[in-house]
Amino acid sequence: MKALQNKLTCTTTPWLPVGNPATRYLINEIVVAEETDLAFDGSRQSHFEMYLDAMRECGANTEPISAFLENVTATQNIFVSIKQSDLHPNVKAFLDFTFRVIEEGKPHQIAAAFTFGREDLIPKMFTEILKNFQSNFPEIKLDKLVYYFERHIELDADEHGPMAMQMIDELCDNETKWKEVKEISIMALEKRIGLWNAIEEQILTNVELV
Repeated sequence: MKALQNKLTCTTTPWLPVGNPATRYLINEIVVAEETDLAFDGSRQSHFEMYLDAMRECGANTEPISAFLENVTATQNIFVSIKQSDLHPNVKAFLDFTFRVIEEGKPHQIAAAFTFGREDLIPKMFTEILKNFQSNFPEIKLDKLVYYFERHIELDADEHGPMAMQMIDELCDNETKWKEVKEISIMALEKRIGLWNAIEEQILTNVELV
């Protein structure tokens, strides 16, 4: 999303009207919610911060996330940090693909990976996760995590998803771009499946260890 904001809106001074106003609106609306949404307690937080709070509340270890971000700051190179990490190969592949698309710099391809590899999937994915979620883990405090899921379902289904689809329509003004959108979308979904498989593998491994 930030890559699209940098490429399709003006993020420098002096400000100048860049590109299509409708596209600028769509991007900025999504960014506002992603970076400063209403948190569980009514304060303003990014969705990332909300996720970390939810993890801490339910007792999950957030140290690996913090360590990875510290490494990104130290190296100033996301690809180096991905390579140096001890993440599952599928997770590395997902992250590497994401930032390669950003580095390539074609807005319609970035929008495709963002829309079909993320925004379009979230509502159904989180809805499935929430089915019997709290009742399966009655001993764990999950209020913030449930709120995080519900907030994404609400925003992505009703607002962000349709906005992202409209953004792709605005960006794809020829058949070549539509073809590239399809190709990137398929790749994004394949990498997403690999990510999910890695998560499932690690969950099952942890369960067996317990």
